Amino acid sequence: MTTLDQWHATWRGLGAQADDAVFQSLSDRYREKHRHYHTVQHLDECLAWMPAVTALAQHAFEIELALWFHDAIYDVKRQDNEERSAEWAKSVVLDARLAPECADRVHALIMMTRHNAVPDGVDAQILVDIDLSILGAPASRFDEYERQVRAEYGWVPGVLFRRTRRKILEAFAARPRLYSTAPFVELCEAQARENLARSIAMLGG
Repeated sequence: MTTLDQWHATWRGLGAQADDAVFQSLSDRYREKHRHYHTVQHLDECLAWMPAVTALAQHAFEIELALWFHDAIYDVKRQDNEERSAEWAKSVVLDARLAPECADRVHALIMMTRHNAVPDGVDAQILVDIDLSILGAPASRFDEYERQVRAEYGWVPGVLFRRTRRKILEAFAARPRLYSTAPFVELCEAQARENLARSIAMLGG
């Protein structure tokens, strides 16, 4: 579970004072009842990757902060979750009296989790790789993830969900490479290919 100590460590790394009220608001968000995958579990899994990639990063603590906020707002029936999460993060960074450039970078990182563009720069590559690390998780965790995603979209009829989900997974599988940074290519790429192929086959035509 993410802890207040982790939150404070992120802000110390940024050279600013942590706001405990924001931590509580984030914790409440990640525990909303309609969430099944985009939860504290996902946030913990993302933050756990940071030690493996910190040496590659230009602004490691900005990546950490972007991870804290990247799914802060999550409504399965809206298309602007990343934008709203990014705006919240930017306002918190500015309220902490950090440089506007820092706020802009954090905002841009969170927007990359829409996964609709090639990550530009190593920090964006790291963040996107971390967010997609679930694709390369052990088979049992990946299958749990697929069940969690289905639960979040429980209101979508089965045939429509399977068709849409298959299209999403096929788009990932069609990429020449799923990950951009060496640690993820080495540790996750092959497993992700296996997971995607298995899930696509199970979803049917």
